[in-house]
Amino acid sequence: MSIRYRHTNIVAEDWDALARFYEQVLGCVRVPPEREHVGEWLERGTGVPGAHIRGVHLRLPGFDADGPTLEIFTYAANLPKPVTAANREGLAHLAFEVDNVEDALALILEHGGRAVGEVVTHEVPGVGRLIFAYATDPEGNILEIQRWSSAS
Repeated sequence: MSIRYRHTNIVAEDWDALARFYEQVLGCVRVPPEREHVGEWLERGTGVPGAHIRGVHLRLPGFDADGPTLEIFTYAANLPKPVTAANREGLAHLAFEVDNVEDALALILEHGGRAVGEVVTHEVPGVGRLIFAYATDPEGNILEIQRWSSAS
């Protein structure tokens, strides 16, 4: 059996606005075409009666055209999102490596995100120095922005 990671999906209140955030702030690139799916096949596959979704795939920075994508969809009837929390069970965050954590955090905040914690520097023995911060995208999904350097 061959296994290959393909994509991560975010269900968004506004798929187009959230996709623009990931393009403008984190360097993702749209992979045409925009998607609109509806029908009995989708209802069966998702287990959502009356499922109707629209959205787009975004190529993640650092990957070529065959790399994994970030899939951002909106259902015609989304369920409400729980309060954002870094320690909520399930998928917790998307991590992006950046050249400068402080600058990336400022850009996220400028584009409608919010800080979750503060910028922290920590030596990981045998690995190196990690500088990171947690923030959210405009819809409250947690992002980790990080930079690693060699141990000093």
